Parts: sequence; structure tokens; C-alpha cells
Amino acid sequence: MDAISVIRTKRDRGRLTDAQIDWVIDAYTRGEVADEQMSSLAMAILLNGMDRAEIARWTAAMIKSGERMDFSSLPVPTSDKHSTGGVGDKITLPLAPLVAACGAAVPQLSGRGLGHTGGTLDKLESIPGWRALLSNDEMMAVLRDVGSVICAAGDGLAPADKKLYALRDVTGTVEAIPLIASSIMSKKIAEGTGSLVLDVKVGSGAFMKNLADARELASTMVGLGTDHGVKTVALLTDMSTPLGLTAGNALEVRESVEVLAGGGPADVVELTIALAREMLDAAGLPDADPAKALADGSAMDHWRRMIIAQGGDPDAALPVAREQHVVTAAESGVLTKLDAYAVGVSAWRLGAGRARKEDPVQFGAGIELHAKPGDTVKAGQPLMTLHTDTPEKFDYALQALEGAADYAAAGTEFTANPIVLDRIS
Repeated sequence: MDAISVIRTKRDRGRLTDAQIDWVIDAYTRGEVADEQMSSLAMAILLNGMDRAEIARWTAAMIKSGERMDFSSLPVPTSDKHSTGGVGDKITLPLAPLVAACGAAVPQLSGRGLGHTGGTLDKLESIPGWRALLSNDEMMAVLRDVGSVICAAGDGLAPADKKLYALRDVTGTVEAIPLIASSIMSKKIAEGTGSLVLDVKVGSGAFMKNLADARELASTMVGLGTDHGVKTVALLTDMSTPLGLTAGNALEVRESVEVLAGGGPADVVELTIALAREMLDAAGLPDADPAKALADGSAMDHWRRMIIAQGGDPDAALPVAREQHVVTAAESGVLTKLDAYAVGVSAWRLGAGRARKEDPVQFGAGIELHAKPGDTVKAGQPLMTLHTDTPEKFDYALQALEGAADYAAAGTEFTANPIVLDRIS
């Protein structure tokens, strides 16, 4: 086989055969298929799609490209969570130690930022000393000692996905449902977790802009997990407005610690507890109370132990950007919209994300929100603060925020979207 014939098949709206899929994934992993060829195939998949059988075979080929982990020796059940990505989505940070405090083990393999959405590993690396790269033995040791670990997938786990994940970020192919589903599920199935809860974001700041696409993605992933023996459920959650009051790496770590301390924004707390309950139920621990574990400090204790176990200092000062710029409300009245996508792109332009897969991120860069939809504001009052080490980025970041906020007359009733929109099982 050759890459050109595979690309042409999908370019011409054909169906890839099992043999074509097996070959192209294996050849790309070995370096026989070049990045530019896989980029072309990824774009063809984005434009022309894949059927259920193609996605299943693509996922199986990604799993087969590497090793599979086994947590059956742990004395407690395992449960994991994955988010499809959003703006201000720091939920994994408080969620993993919270679920561990309730009695399940959480082997959380996470990724870096994709496009305008932040990456869990980028956020945690803003903590001095913290290590994302752990060997399988180190990962197991942290799980046994602490109950939760958040780390990068090892080189041996779905290596095809590791290459393709970075490529999608810089080639405009992140939104392809077949590639999202196979990327997520190949890692999670190979990881060996006993149960999985998917947080499928819906709205302007998500890759799925509407409920129909989100349901399609969620159903595809739930089916893939179930077929491989992993108990899988999905929540569709709102991403029309940023989660919480921060978007950016160190900014989101600070907010996550506030949640673990019993405070934090109400939407972050609500979604963290909702996902924790789903994870615990899927793990066979339906009577555990995550709200109590947040209130009594046990989740914070697990957080500190987890950070220390991975080389980090939970008491160290987090990076702070050198420059700030305040954006003020353009009108007086009720804030009715604060577009998540605009905020995400602006944070990305400030340095919180990367334009090329090899680019570093600025740990202190991002956006701090001072109001959310439903709040009453006055013209000229601070609406958000932009943070960056490179002030020449402000103008470009501000362009992304044009039209991001809408206002209504003071006293106008406003009803926000619910955080959880639907459940797929």
C-alpha cells in the first residue's frame, strides 16, 4: 500500500478498508507516512467523515500501535474522566483527587492544549517541579500511595495517537468527530481503566458547537468503550461561556485550589461534583459523597499528596505574568453573553496556548474574568484582565474579544444554560 492511495480514497468520499486503516496507522507510527501526508488524510476525514466501522477499526489500530496497561492488581476500582476540551476547563485538577478521596483509583492520562482549549498538563506544569512524564512503574506507585495520578501517556501507550494528536492541533483538523473519538478512546482503552466518564462540551468554546454533533460524538465514544469492556457514560455539558473565572495555565491552577479548599466558582464546583458522582457510580461506589470530601479537606489532602508524589511543591508560588491589561464593560446593564470561544482564542494569543506543536506556553498568560452572564455591570467597570509576558500580544488578543460580550437593560431577567445538558449511556 501507499499513502497516496489511502488519501485519495477518503478524499473521494470512499470508505477505507480495514487493511488500509491498519497499514496507514502502522506506517505513520513507524515514520513511513510523513506528517504532511497524514495531515492531508486527516483533512479528508474532517471533510468526508468515517462510518462507525471505520472509526472502530481506526481506534483498534491506534490501540494496537502500542502497549496496554493493567490496573487489576490495585485493591480499589479504577475510574477515569475525559473532557473533549473547553475554555477555563480545569475540572480534572480538583476532580481526580476528589474521586480518590472517595475510594476509587483515578489513572488520569491527560494531554496538552489543542487550539483554543487549554491542556491539563500545561496547567499542572506551572507548578514548580511537577512532572508530567512518569514511567508505568512510577504511575502505579503514585496510584497505590495516593489514589490518583495525572500524567502524560507514556511513549508506549497508543504512540500513533501521540503523533496524530499534536499534528491535528496545528493543521485545522481538531474538530473531526472520528479523530476526536478515536484519539480519546484509544488512549483510555489502552490505559486499562475499569470505567470512564466522558465530559463532552457543547457550545461556542467547544469543538462540538451544537447538541446534535455532541450527541453523535458521545454516542460514538460510549459505543467504543462499551465494545472494549469499559463501562462508559457521557455527560453533555455547556461551553457557551468559560468555566469559572479564569482561562490560562497558572490562573486555572489557583482556581482549582480554591475549589479544593471549599470555595471557588459555583459552576466549577457543580460540574466537579456531578462528574465525581458519575465516576464513583461507574466504579461501583454510588454511596460515596464527593461534596463531603470537598468540605472536610480530604480532597485537598489527596491533591497535595498527588502533587508532591510527582515532584511538585503545592506551596510554591505560581508564575505570574509580567504585564496586565484591563478590559472594561462597554455598556451598563445585565451581561447576557461572554463568548467562550472568543475568550479562549484571546488567551491562546496571549501565550496560554501554542501555534506550533513544539512551541512553549507562557504559564502566567491568560484571562481573568470579573463578571459572568447574569451579572449587572456598569460601563467602564473591569470586565476581564488579560495577562501576558509579551505586551505586544495585547492588540492581537483584544481583536479576538471584539463582540464577545452582549448586554441587556438593567433589570432584564437572565437564565443561564444548565451546566449538564444531557447524559448518554
